[in-house]
Amino acid sequence: MTEYQNRIIGAPNTLEYRVYFEQNGKIISPFHDIPLFANDTKTVYNMVVEIPRWTNAKLEISTGDAFNGIKQDIKKGKLRYVRNSFPHHGYIWNYGALPQTWEDPTHSHPDTQARGDNDPVDVIEIGEQVGYTGQVKQVKVLGVMALIDEGETDWKVIAIDVNDPLANKLNDIDDVEKHLPGLIRATNEWFRIYKIPDGKPENKFAFSGEAKNKRYATDVILETHEAWRRLITGAIPPKGELYDITLENSTVSGSPYNVGVDSEVYKNIPADSRRPAAPVDSSIDKWFYISGNSNA
Repeated sequence: MTEYQNRIIGAPNTLEYRVYFEQNGKIISPFHDIPLFANDTKTVYNMVVEIPRWTNAKLEISTGDAFNGIKQDIKKGKLRYVRNSFPHHGYIWNYGALPQTWEDPTHSHPDTQARGDNDPVDVIEIGEQVGYTGQVKQVKVLGVMALIDEGETDWKVIAIDVNDPLANKLNDIDDVEKHLPGLIRATNEWFRIYKIPDGKPENKFAFSGEAKNKRYATDVILETHEAWRRLITGAIPPKGELYDITLENSTVSGSPYNVGVDSEVYKNIPADSRRPAAPVDSSIDKWFYISGNSNA
């Protein structure tokens, strides 16, 4: 299995914090250079962990920055954190993205009637091990939910680490309820209510909140992988009315955006300067009690 290392800039919980990825000492993009598939039979996928379970900082692959390091999302100049909506604490699974996928914002999915959200496909990993930001996990796909976020399709692939003790027993979405009862229901609730403490309405789902099965999830992944392929090879431009994607990469064969270590964009990636995490305001630990929510 390919080994990846992290080049970390600054301290977590600061505006300057970045997590870049290296392979054999060379900077790579977690969006473009890490393969989607982790085995030859294309049954195991690589997952880039952005947010470890039980944490609150909203970290994500930066699609607009060179080499797409992970950074904390910002709104109105302030770092974003998800609230603790009782009984949930932070994110209730390891949360991340599938590399080499892209939810095309110019394409309206026939089943959701909504365009893509211009990001790699999100994936929630439900195994027992708490991951870390910048980790690359190998996962098997079990199903998918379709969140409709501000009018956009925001797929949430449900997966499990192939090394998890339950991995051999979980092969499709129905197995999750059998072996991890309540998790799918809690996942639906979490996505519906997590923005309410910030004054926003509850989120909506396609398919009435149902988690679709492994076959459907696989089709979604392959569609978004093909959209990414067209983007990275120049079949469609990197900038459009609805999107702006940074495509520099180190390894993608046939990509016009492949750059070497002598390029200015490569040289501008800072050296490792990791520091201990900065303190977080105590308000982030507050519980919010959401009333009147249903499970649909």
